[in-house]
Amino acid sequence: MALLVSIFFGFIPMFLYAAFIYWIDRYEKEPKALLGAAFMWGVVIAAGGAFIINTVFGIGIYVVTGSEALTNLGTASIVAPIVEEILKGLAVAVVFFMFRKEFDTVLDGIIYGGIAGLGFAATENTIYIYRGYLEGGWEGLIALVVIRVILVGWMHAFFTAFTGIGFAITRVNKNLLVKIMAPFIGLSIAIFTHAFHNTIGNFFEGLGGLGVVIFFDGIGYTLMLGFIIWMIAHERNIVKRQLVEEVNSGLISQAQYQRALSPWTLTTAGFSGKVTSRFYHALGELAHKKEQLHRHGEEGGNSAIVTSLRQELANLAPQAK
Repeated sequence: MALLVSIFFGFIPMFLYAAFIYWIDRYEKEPKALLGAAFMWGVVIAAGGAFIINTVFGIGIYVVTGSEALTNLGTASIVAPIVEEILKGLAVAVVFFMFRKEFDTVLDGIIYGGIAGLGFAATENTIYIYRGYLEGGWEGLIALVVIRVILVGWMHAFFTAFTGIGFAITRVNKNLLVKIMAPFIGLSIAIFTHAFHNTIGNFFEGLGGLGVVIFFDGIGYTLMLGFIIWMIAHERNIVKRQLVEEVNSGLISQAQYQRALSPWTLTTAGFSGKVTSRFYHALGELAHKKEQLHRHGEEGGNSAIVTSLRQELANLAPQAK
């Protein structure tokens, strides 16, 4: 029973957090299959690989130092941040290299990085929560649920979002040096923030230490949230700029254009039926695809995709509300 409860609290909250990340993508949704793959990468490959590699390095540090304290510090502050952020970041790298056209803005990088981080957290949280039961019974399990799910539940998504930002900057920037360095800088920031979090947790014990960790995490989460809001506004500007042509050509009405600019439309359009929902999703895709065409040229078919989306919208527009 305790194992099932641990799995439930390890995974279900992370699914809900992932749904929230999907929700904040206000203007051009990422493919659910790709997001699901990133989540499962975190669950299986990143978490499984990190468990093995961290354990091996931990044993090695103990053999060399003979100190349990140094082993815990070295593993938590050096080994785990490097290993885990590289393995989680590989999910973002796979999406970037194999599905590059899905990287439209920096917000997309945050989304893929955050989703991979939540998948990793689901597995790690399950292990910690069950360990809490083994060491302290149901009280220990509940305590770990509160800590791992509620108080620091966003940490892995936060860390890996920086790797996603790095890859996204490479995608949208034309400067060769920036394109080369951005993913490594993003990964380095992910490793640093992860190491800082773990080190603070090791130096300060008990509730006071947890309070210090939550304080610094809260600052980081707040800054990231502010950046996300700014990026949502940036995506709105893309839609606003790129769909003017569609209004002028008569493809969509002024009312449809105004509704497409609302950050709530992709959430509420479904209440008006599948046609309306698809219409506004397609409008977001068209705006971002036109932006890609403007920034990156054809890339093997951007013009054809724009034409196809316009044809689809022409069929949907008369029925869309």
